[in-house]
Order: sequence, then C-alpha cells, then structure tokens
Amino acid sequence: MQNATKIDITEVVDKGKIGAFQIGIYFICALCLIMDGFDVQAMGYVAPAIIRDWKISNAALTPVFTAALFGVLVGSLLFSMVADRIGRRPVLIVATLVFSLLTLLTARAGSLGTLVAIRFFAGVGLGGIMPNAMTLVGEYSPRRVRVLLMMLISNGFNAGAVLGGFVSASLIPAFGWRSVFYLGGAIPFVIALLMVFSLPESLQFLALRGKNPEKITKWLKRIDRTAPAGSGTTYVVPEERRGGVPMVNLFREGRAAGTILLWIVNFMNLLNLYFLSSWLPTVVRDAGFSLSNAVLVGTTLQIGGTIGTIFLGWFIGRLGFIPVLGTSFTIACASIALIGQPAASLGFLFVVVFVAGLTVVGGQGAVNALAGTYYPTNLRSTGIGSGLGVGRIGAIIGPTLAGVLMGNNWAARELFYAAAIPAFVSAVVMFSLHWVMKPQKTPISKSEVMAH
Repeated sequence: MQNATKIDITEVVDKGKIGAFQIGIYFICALCLIMDGFDVQAMGYVAPAIIRDWKISNAALTPVFTAALFGVLVGSLLFSMVADRIGRRPVLIVATLVFSLLTLLTARAGSLGTLVAIRFFAGVGLGGIMPNAMTLVGEYSPRRVRVLLMMLISNGFNAGAVLGGFVSASLIPAFGWRSVFYLGGAIPFVIALLMVFSLPESLQFLALRGKNPEKITKWLKRIDRTAPAGSGTTYVVPEERRGGVPMVNLFREGRAAGTILLWIVNFMNLLNLYFLSSWLPTVVRDAGFSLSNAVLVGTTLQIGGTIGTIFLGWFIGRLGFIPVLGTSFTIACASIALIGQPAASLGFLFVVVFVAGLTVVGGQGAVNALAGTYYPTNLRSTGIGSGLGVGRIGAIIGPTLAGVLMGNNWAARELFYAAAIPAFVSAVVMFSLHWVMKPQKTPISKSEVMAH
C-alpha cells in the first residue's frame, strides 16, 4: 500500500528555480498590464482629435474620463472578489475580453453619451487586470524574488502608457483617432486567446480548494521535475480555507487595521499620482516653459516611476516594505513641495519631478506588492483589488480638486505644497503599519544571490 505524501505547494515554489514555465506566466501577465496601461491612457492621447472632430469643448470630455475611472473602481472590487472564489485564471481571461471588446466598441462610438457608457464598462474590465495579474505573478514566484518580480511586472502598465503615446502619435495622423482603439482592442483579444491555451491557474488556489490534483501535478512538474507525484500525493498550502464574503474577511483575524491603513495609502498615493500625471505639464507650461519642455517634464515623472519600481523593489527585498516605503513617501513629500518653487530652473524641475516619479509612481507598485504578501491566498486578489478600488476614488478626486484650486487662482507653490500633504500622510501611515502587521521582509542568503 502506497504511503500518502503531502506536498507543500508554497515550499516547492519558494525553493525552486525560475524556469521557462514561470517566465511564460510572467510574460503573459506583463502583456496584460501593458495593454491595460495602453488603454487607460489612450483616451488622453486621442482627446484632442475627438474634440476637433466632434466640435466639443475640453470640459465636455470630463465625464468620459470620470466614467472610465469609476469603471476601474467597480472592476477592481468586483473581479478581485470573484477571483478569490473561482480562481485568478478565468477572471483574468474574462476581464481581458471585456476591456478588449469594449475598447473595440469605443472606436465605433458616435456620440458623447455612448462614449461615456462604453468607457465605463471598458473600465470595469480594466479594473480586473492589475489585481489578478499581480496575484498570479506573486503566487508563481519564489519568495526570495517575489516582491521584485511583482514590481517589475507591474512596470508593464507604465510601459503601456508610454507605448500608447508613441503609437497614437503615429496612427492618428494617418488613420484617425478610431484606429488607436481598434489596435488597443484587437491585441488584448489575442492575449485572451493565448491565456485560454497557455495560462495555468494558481497552484496555491487549487490546493486550497482541493481541486484538480492532476492539473497541480502537471504544472508543479513544470516547476520542479523532482516533486513527488502519484495517487497517494496530497497537495497543501500553509493556511486554512475560509468561507464567508472575501471583502468582510479582510477585516477579520487581526487584519482590520492593516486593511484600513493600506486603503489610506492607496487613496493618498493614487490621488497624488493622478494629480501629477494630469496637471504637471500644464502647470509647467503656465510657468513660462515651452510646450515641448513641459511634456518632457511630464514624461520624466513616468521615467522616474519605471526606475523607481526596480530601485524600490531591490531595497525592499533587503530591508522590508515598511522602512523603505515610509522613507520613500517622506522623500516624495519633500520633492513634490519643491516642484512649485518660484523661478525654478528647468534642470531643477527635471530632478525633483524624477524623484517624485521614483517615489510616488514607483511606490504604488510596492504598495500593490505589499498587499499581495500581506493577505493569504483566499483573500489575495480581494486585498489588492480593494486597495486599488479605494485608490481610484483618490484618482478621481486628485485631478478634480487640483482643477478647482487652479480655477481659484492658486499659485503653483501653494498647489504643490497642498499636493505634498497626501505624501506626508502616506509616510506616517506606512510607518504606523509597523505596529499592526509583521514586518514584510524577504531575506536573501549569499548562496541564493550566487545562484541567481
């Protein structure tokens, strides 16, 4: 009689090397996030062309942008909870198909009202991408490099946003603004088909649910060929399956304070991120710089964010989330306050905006990764998605509030002093997390460093 063998899925993944199987998963998730970033920013790139073609005012497009953000908020909350019930794979596929089809429909919109409705539902699909892609990457990554990999893959969003600018600049003059959405909808459809045939479900999720042991065996062998398998093999994870509503469970078993503080950080940081992304070029242009230089300053924010994601991920792997992010948001507070200084030179602006991008944009990827490591398997997508959902409220309020303040003739210095406050709050909250959650640290031994 064969003895029963228990295999800890998490231990196998943590101790294993990263092979072609996992790289394929990372690649697919990165593609999803690239198109996520492309689609989210696409409307901003085509807005001038729509305004010209439809002969409407700039303000008339405001409901379109707002509807998309509300859609992302709904999608983040809805799809993340569903994913913790039925799995990451089906939700990621459905979310990708939703925003693919709705993006294609955007190209067919003939009125402002139709465009608002379409962009809302496209946003719902987009809201399901980031939480589930990040969760799947984290659950297929060894612990020693999990945070870094999650943050690197999250950079796909920034890359997609930048790519969207170059693609739009090429397509719009030649084929019109609708071509941007035809391309932005067609590629995710192909990615969704690729996921149907190539993307595995989370091994931890399947083991926790006690489902499909044959699939677990198949995929686990792709990670570690020496892993035991057979009719007597049982797959486990070091946690218990919990029932109930995932959103409610975020506040149980000592997680309430941590959840609330993570929501506050998401709200404050995304408020800042969207304020800076939306208004920075305009404020710089109003300060007397050329339009091209104003655009370059805005681009510097995203460049800083791309580098910051890698930079912060490296430090977090050695020092832990709380000290690195607390320090990062403190630096963000100072750098944002310095942006609006009178008579600031262009070189000075490039430096402080780069630092703001490194700490604010790069910091958001780290906050997502922190949520991914803080919550157990059965709450991981909900934990990331709920934080991003609350953060989207800040993303809506930030640019809107900035527009109101600018309309009331606030000087640039006053505006950026006010914008520094959310970064200060984020820093205080992050350091406060030291007392409500275990320090999140990923120790790396010398042997592991040499092996990779």
